[in-house]
Amino acid sequence: MYISLKNKILLTYMCMYMYVLTRNLVAPFKAIAERVRLEGYTAETHEAVTEDGYILQLFRITGSKRSPPTKKKPVVLLLHGLMDCSATWVIGCPQKSLGYILADWGYDVWLGNARGSRYSRKHKWMTTKEKKYWLFSWHEIGVFDIPAMIDVALKVSKKEKLMYIGHSQGSTSFFVMASLRSEYQEKVEAMFALAPPIYMGKMSHPVFRLLAPFANDIKKIGDLIGLYEFMPSDRFIQQAAKLLCDDTSIMQPICQTGLVILAGPGEKLLNMTLISEIVQYDPAGASTRQFVHYAQGINSGKFRQYDHGFIQNLKQYGSIKPPNYPIENIKIPIYLHYSENDAFVHPDDVRKLHRKLPNNKVFRVPERSFSHIDFIWSEPVDILLYHEILDIMSNHS
Repeated sequence: MYISLKNKILLTYMCMYMYVLTRNLVAPFKAIAERVRLEGYTAETHEAVTEDGYILQLFRITGSKRSPPTKKKPVVLLLHGLMDCSATWVIGCPQKSLGYILADWGYDVWLGNARGSRYSRKHKWMTTKEKKYWLFSWHEIGVFDIPAMIDVALKVSKKEKLMYIGHSQGSTSFFVMASLRSEYQEKVEAMFALAPPIYMGKMSHPVFRLLAPFANDIKKIGDLIGLYEFMPSDRFIQQAAKLLCDDTSIMQPICQTGLVILAGPGEKLLNMTLISEIVQYDPAGASTRQFVHYAQGINSGKFRQYDHGFIQNLKQYGSIKPPNYPIENIKIPIYLHYSENDAFVHPDDVRKLHRKLPNNKVFRVPERSFSHIDFIWSEPVDILLYHEILDIMSNHS
């Protein structure tokens, strides 16, 4: 794309101006517990250590002025999507954010953070600068992270079961856990999958569809140059984005376009006032293997374990191809929530998942323009989705 000399100079001065504005400012985002307390809720911070040494941070919302005064609150664990973190559930006003809504309805709310994301970047014996730290995909999040989160939530709350809500990758990882670690099915009362990318053969997102055939090359390039992670935004990026993406900024359409490129179309229902807040927390970091694993699913149309290549597959799986996840063994009540306009999760792929699961119900969001990011950040999400989930949850409480 051609850029005139005048515009180049203008962009240069803009960058210099942004740097002067931001270089001495403190990080703009607040820790989740602090953010929750400022909204009038009580909050706690906990840690869960996985069997392979990753230290995960969880935030707990224990109540609000509007929640019933009882200690017998049902427990619910929420897990975010790819390149996201627990902030996704508490961005925006309490009347529209699921974390707050659940607390107001009398639930003991736990917000998880998957390994490698903004609030879960510690390990017992490794650092994020080591290649070995990043050798995971959403497979390990399902096998290790979610069980560790469930154990901590149930131990602290002194309950035997909880309910689980996962958006996007938060759903993918849950199906990994439930299919491979059947003992944890006994600890989950019900599961709510919001826009679940399990089967992805008909996924229509143009960028991911274009890159998917090169998944193995992307992995090789990453290994060659030492790129193992997609880093979370730093202080400068956060401050620049805060100024550029604010409601009053003439640059906000650019922020909106960037969000749509990454997360799929959603500009019609997206709550535009949230964009300057969203960019304070996202992107929240991820391993390149998480992207590669999804790309493999797009190429194969199957829901199966990570493809390490011919030789390594033989060593690890005893076969040249990775095994499918046995989701047909999942007995937990599962509620699949999908939309017609989701660029990542095609309705046909959801129907395929529905046929594979022995105990599930499918719910289509009654708005054709509802998209992948609308499940968490759209203006009418409470009316179109959350109220239905709450009604179902009340039957399990």
